[in-house]
Formats: sequence, C-alpha cells, structure tokens
Amino acid sequence: MNWIESLEKIVGKEIVFTDPKLLSNYASDYTEDITCPPEAVVIPRNTEEVSTVLSFCNEKKIPVTPRGAGTGLSGGSIPVRGGVSLSMEKFDRILAIDEQNFQATVESGVINDHFQSAVKEKGLFYPPDPASKGSCFLGGNIAHSSGGPKALKYGTTKDYVLNLEVVLPNGNIIWTGSDTLKNSTGYNFTQLFLGSEGTLGIVTKIVFKLLPLPKHDLLMLAKFDSIEDACKTVPQIFTQGIQPSALELMERNAIEFVHNHGSESQKSVTQNMLSKEGTEAFLLIEVDGNDMESLFSDCEKINEVLESNNTSEVQFADSSDQKERIWQIRRNIGEMVKLHSIFKEEDTVVKRANLPKLMTGVKAIGNEYHFESVCYGHAGDGNLHINIIKGSMSDEQWNGKHLEEGIRKIFRLCKKLGGTISGEHGIGLVQKKYMNEVLTDTHIKLMKGIKQTFDPNGILNPDKIWE
Repeated sequence: MNWIESLEKIVGKEIVFTDPKLLSNYASDYTEDITCPPEAVVIPRNTEEVSTVLSFCNEKKIPVTPRGAGTGLSGGSIPVRGGVSLSMEKFDRILAIDEQNFQATVESGVINDHFQSAVKEKGLFYPPDPASKGSCFLGGNIAHSSGGPKALKYGTTKDYVLNLEVVLPNGNIIWTGSDTLKNSTGYNFTQLFLGSEGTLGIVTKIVFKLLPLPKHDLLMLAKFDSIEDACKTVPQIFTQGIQPSALELMERNAIEFVHNHGSESQKSVTQNMLSKEGTEAFLLIEVDGNDMESLFSDCEKINEVLESNNTSEVQFADSSDQKERIWQIRRNIGEMVKLHSIFKEEDTVVKRANLPKLMTGVKAIGNEYHFESVCYGHAGDGNLHINIIKGSMSDEQWNGKHLEEGIRKIFRLCKKLGGTISGEHGIGLVQKKYMNEVLTDTHIKLMKGIKQTFDPNGILNPDKIWE
C-alpha cells in the first residue's frame, strides 16, 4: 500500500484527489511561469481533518504545501517537492461578526472581498485590500501579512489579527493568543504566524478586530509629465498634515498595458488617462472620513501640493461608479502585465521620501542590464511593484546570472535607501536567493531555528523563504 492509499484510508477518499488534470490546477500560482504538480491534493472540510492529514504526513515525512486561492506572487503555494497540496477552499465560512466588540471570527478560506462586504453591511470596516481581494483568501493574507492601498492609513493584515487557530506540523491544534485587544501573556505567537508563509503551521480560523466604517471618501487622479515630479510629490502631501487613505503611483506604460489588453469598459477610462501627450505618471489619491467638509479641505491642500510639483492635470471622481472604474484600472495592472508579457515581479519597499531615488535607480539599472520595467504601487508607504519585462533580452540573459545580478542591484539599492526586498508579497520560492542582501547570517540562523522548533521534520512548505 503506497502512502496515498494509506492517507485515503485514514481521512477518506472523498477529500483526496489524484486525477492528473486536477493536480495541474494546484501546480502553480500567479508567480511567473513555474509549475510543480503535487502527488495528491487534499481538500479538508474542518480543522480535525487538517490535523489528521498533518499528523500522518509528519510521521511519514511527506511534504505538505498549504494552498489558499493561488493568487500569490512569490511561489509560496507551489508544491516544489511534490507530496500533498493541502487546499483550504472549503474553509469558507464567516462564523461570527461581533458588533458590540468590533470583532469577527472567520475560517481561513473566506475571500477577502466577501468578508469586507459582510462587515460593511453592519457598518464595520476591515481595511486590508490587496489587488486580488476579489479572489484571495484571508488565510493567504495571513501568510504574507498582505497590505493593499489602504495599508497607508490603516495598516496591513498583521494590525487586525487578534487570535488564530493553527494546526501545527505534528497535527496539534492551538489558539495562538486571545480575543482581547490587549495581551501581554508570554511570547506573541499570533504575530509570529503573520508573514510566515505557511512554513510553521496551517491557519484554520482567524479572529479579526474591525473598525467603524468611514462614511465618505473622495478620489483624485493627478497626471504628471515627469515621474520624478510625481514621486517627490508624495512625501510633501504628508508634510501638510494630511493622511490619505490611499496614495498610488502608476507610470504610463502600466496604464498602457490595461488599455491595450483590458476590457472594453476599461478602455474609456484609460483612454482619458492617456489622452494628454507627454503624461508619464499618475498619482491616485484617496481621502476618507466622516466629515465631508474636512475631506474637501484636505483635497484643496493636496491640490496645492500637486500644482507646486508641476502636475499637468487633476481630476476628481464624481461618482461611486467612476471611483470604482478608476480603482479597477489600478488593480488590473499586475494581471495585464502577467498575461501579456514574460515578466518577473519584484516587491520593493523603501522610506517614502526615498521613492524618487528608487525609481531613478530602477530605470538606470534597467538600462545597464537591458531590461524594461513597468512600475506602480503604494507610493504613500514606499512600496513599489517593479515588473521586469523580458522584451528583447535573450533567453540566456533572462534565465542566467545576468538578470539575477540586475535584480540584486535593485535590492541593494533598496537596502541603501532604508528599505527591504518585500513589502507585502513575501519571499516564497522566487526571492529566497536574495535574502542575504538584507538579512545577516544571524537573522537567518534565528529564523531557521524557529522553523526547526515548529517543524523538525521540515514537512511544511519546504524550500520556501531560504535556500
């Protein structure tokens, strides 16, 4: 009897799948063009089944790769050693929304946008909103401590997690903390799992804290003939005492990808954005709150800053439909680049005042190493997504040390500018070779020690984060 038959006998054939066509669906995620099929896909229905699967696999030393919606960009859910792809797609229930305590308890397979909509109906607010919010799972957001545009004002996933139900690699089930706003009881296991990329345990339930829902928001779109002017505008907005809820940067070629490959409904928006010849960059600026007069005042101050930095045009979204259409352009950039180019995406982050230096450096490195780049991202918190496009590069240059050294130069520049190599996408499979650019041997040794404590047999998401 092979191990798959043994597993089927223990947990039931109805949750274990080995059909090759289905396995191929779990062999990749949104990361570049990397495919590694598992030997079996297991789709548990409850925490006890997750525990049974992990206990079995730990005893037999079978690799287990946790999988959410597969929207990750660092290869975290790719089963590079085969074994089991353990999908959390059945964990899709919102268990409770506590309106008195501003909390919610959910399973880890709930889609981010579904959760946001459910709490919004009760006048509550869950801010983290990654571009893939319409499909990504909250458990995956935990794994990468995901952010999104509203992280600028409200913080990332890690700022909203109170407690986690986690199945450890040996099958033990724990709650990591407590459902209270304060907890100073020993080590903070809850935060340890935030950003751990499924290497320490599998999250099955999450207790989130929530906020009151802001009543109003206003959205501005500013055009610039110079990307340097757009970048240097960003910190100046904050020095006026204004805290935007989102502040996004998009360069022209990012909008062109959406215009050339997006839907017909998007073309009218992008056509307007690209209509002015010479426009090279855009800032998307949102403010939110409960006092509309105060928000208008903020927008007037922002407009003064924009004009002092040579903006060529400023537009205000005048309806909720127009706001959503503009936001959809921003969210679709990454997908359009992925579908219509050969690319590698880097998730850099620096102090926001250093964003102009980062952008200038990225373009200079691209010229040196002969690659094009499409840059966009969360300018307000210095988080720039750099899509490196193969373009005319040879296969040898693209797949060899040539491009790797160019990427290393970008990461060295990030470190020099007070930043690091990932703001929200994680390290996973594709960034692990660059960890030594920003972490010392001591850092990595300590992290590996934590991994060894939780997962001594190394079964859980192997070959991720470190070489």
